[in-house]
Amino acid sequence: MATELQQMIDVVAKDKGIDPSIVIGAIEDAYLAASRKVFKSDEDLRSRFNLETGQVELYAVRQIVAEVTEPAREISLQAAQELYGAEAEVGMEIEFPKETERLGRIAAQTAKQVIAQRVREAEREKIHAEYSQRVGEVVNAMVKRFESGDIIAEVGRIEAQIPRKEQSRAENYAIGDRVRAVIKAVSKNAKGPQVILSRTDPALLIKLFEQEVPEIYDGTVMIRGAVREAGDRAKVAVFSRERDVDPVGACVGMRGTRVQAIIRELRGEKIDIVEWSEDSVTFVTKALSPARVQRVSIVDDEARVMEVVVEDRQLSLAIGKKGQNVRLAAKLTGWKIDIKSEEEKRKEVEAQLADIDFGDATIESHTLSLPDIHDEVVAVLRAGGYDTVEKLLETDDDVLAGLPGFDIETVEAVKAAAQQQIDAMRAAADAAQAEALAAAESVETPEAEAVAGTADDQAAPDEAGEPRAD
Repeated sequence: MATELQQMIDVVAKDKGIDPSIVIGAIEDAYLAASRKVFKSDEDLRSRFNLETGQVELYAVRQIVAEVTEPAREISLQAAQELYGAEAEVGMEIEFPKETERLGRIAAQTAKQVIAQRVREAEREKIHAEYSQRVGEVVNAMVKRFESGDIIAEVGRIEAQIPRKEQSRAENYAIGDRVRAVIKAVSKNAKGPQVILSRTDPALLIKLFEQEVPEIYDGTVMIRGAVREAGDRAKVAVFSRERDVDPVGACVGMRGTRVQAIIRELRGEKIDIVEWSEDSVTFVTKALSPARVQRVSIVDDEARVMEVVVEDRQLSLAIGKKGQNVRLAAKLTGWKIDIKSEEEKRKEVEAQLADIDFGDATIESHTLSLPDIHDEVVAVLRAGGYDTVEKLLETDDDVLAGLPGFDIETVEAVKAAAQQQIDAMRAAADAAQAEALAAAESVETPEAEAVAGTADDQAAPDEAGEPRAD
């Protein structure tokens, strides 16, 4: 028949979900600690729980030696052989039973403390071992209480914590509410709850898609990335392994049923579902959904910087509220994105054109060069300070005629050659500027045009949070 102590061990082990050996070990340590307080000796005391009797037994252990130097811990070979016969040998240990009745209340008090500590340690070890393997898993929890803005929730038989930073600002909970969250981390040494849950981590969004979309669950459609600003907007990049399966359509579902289930779970968080592409320009173009992109150009491939041009009326949509859309797109694609409107880009190009030297076609301050005029004549002009076409044309004929070897006919010939030169330069400048402006106005690259054409056939998000399926 089980003793009262055995029954207590079984109850504690079952209630805490730990192995009975842990409770037994705690009791043995408690008796040992109490015995040292009571007996106050240098003996080598040891305790052992007797499974047959259901009692804790206490022993003073002494080692058999040829010559005793520590009487409290050693026994001579002769004395040992008198007790146990010729079988006793040097080096063996002999256990001498000690009375446990003297321990009384001290043992009971110590036992409670040690057992409580050991049980807590065992529970924490068990929780860590179990839940560290479940990081990234979605669990159902019930709100139990609030501590300094953090939510303490029950997950099965344990308490978990949803820190304030892991809570969506669009959500409010009351005690007793049920909440689905993803296990983000498990601590081994935390003073409070060991399991940390999150409602803001992108992993929650990915898991919800896995649960709602069979094609993702079976691996036909893959999620290549997900980013969130919890409570406001999220972007998910998907890719299909099979050509005949539309990854975006699979995630949206018939009439948006699949994605709407996720949106409801996330309390109205808008979700942009875009098709992943290994081509960076195409991927960035799609990631900026719901905005229509006109042109994408790589500014710095190594630093991963892109410039995106959109229609003037699309600029605010492309940037998003407080920069949210472009910020999420940058996180999703891994590229720094500089968005400009067509008008802004056009002004930028015009400003650059004003500073560009189109070969020999710059209008201002051009060195005098008259191929059809004799070099000696040109040398006289330069010596007289007329080293640019502009200075030559602005000077009166009478003044030029006063130069050494010059007359009116020479002046007319020189000015005609100069005018011909500057006309040619202006024509070249006009042609170069027109070409550059034409390039700036032709803002649709083949990639952007193709993507934009596809976007027109898809659904744009409405105010209620309908997904953008690009």
